[in-house]
Amino acid sequence: MKTLRMLAMAAAVPALAVAAQADTKIGMITTLSGGGAGLGVDVRDGFMLAIEQDGREGVEVVIEDDQRKPDVAVQIADRMIQSEKVNILTGIIWSNLAMAVVPAATAQNVFYLSPNAGPSALAGKRCHPNYFNVAWQNDNLHEAAGAYANEAGLKNSFILAPNYPAGQDALTGYKRMYGGELAGEIYTKLGQTDYAAEIAQIRASGADSVYFFLPGGMGISFLKQYAGSGVDLPVVGPAFSFDQGILQAVGDAALGVKNTSQWNKDIDNEANAEFVASFQAKYGRLPSLYASQGFDTANLILSALDKAEVSDQDSFRAALKAAEFASVRGDFKFGDNHHPIQDIYVREVIKDGDVFTNKIIATGLSDHADAYAGECKM
Repeated sequence: MKTLRMLAMAAAVPALAVAAQADTKIGMITTLSGGGAGLGVDVRDGFMLAIEQDGREGVEVVIEDDQRKPDVAVQIADRMIQSEKVNILTGIIWSNLAMAVVPAATAQNVFYLSPNAGPSALAGKRCHPNYFNVAWQNDNLHEAAGAYANEAGLKNSFILAPNYPAGQDALTGYKRMYGGELAGEIYTKLGQTDYAAEIAQIRASGADSVYFFLPGGMGISFLKQYAGSGVDLPVVGPAFSFDQGILQAVGDAALGVKNTSQWNKDIDNEANAEFVASFQAKYGRLPSLYASQGFDTANLILSALDKAEVSDQDSFRAALKAAEFASVRGDFKFGDNHHPIQDIYVREVIKDGDVFTNKIIATGLSDHADAYAGECKM
């Protein structure tokens, strides 16, 4: 299995940056092959852009491909913790992999910072002081979509998602906020690419709209097949199915679709403008939601290292919780269960020249916290 090692070094380090004097080893386990590879590549690239821009000495990042397989992710995590002696783990995209890795890692006194997966169990009863989610809790973007559906007057949605923890959280979140009826509810196979049967059910259901969560290649397959099916119902989704990398593959079929996200490239703050420009300059493409989350995760870690060494776990944990870094989302804060409290936006898919992209058209939910924080007993 291929391992990538990257060492961040700087010519000068501020004297007050205490942790920069000590070695910090970060293990990134993410998906770099197969149908979900684009998501992991974006998280990796956003993360490493922040590490390189910071440039301090003594921060090493070890990167491995989990192949979107829980058993592989567990093996990598065990090796990173026991042999590589990492201080921090990060990178996992998929919630089933997070559920396999995070509890075991935090039980071994390793910090885990999620740049993506946010399963409900880890936000609630199985929260842990060493687990921080820098992206969102899984339900959040779907809750905002349910609220938007109400505003749009949609009263009979057909909803579908893959049958794994994030998919279950997705439909739970949509239903939590959505006030209409359900014309149908389907859990599909994770990694499925043929949606003819599901589209036939949508056609026969009497629905007035479709809400789906199908990240990565699953979403590309569904949208292309849906567009060619002749079913003419409005589609709503979370950003994961309408993100920057996906849109170019889907093309005109996505135009006009409303989707929800806590980030977009047009959020008006200096950190975001610099991130978008520097990411595009380095990698030759616009950043995605996943890239923004990787970038924020790295900068959160670096901000904590300015205050404390990872070995001083109480101080480092407090520095993470303070979240004193310039997030691309603007103001950033954690709730008591170490999940963000944040605005979630409604975006519309547009075409800017030859590029399909999103623009923010409304704020779906303001200062939104997740529904599971009350179950967390930290």
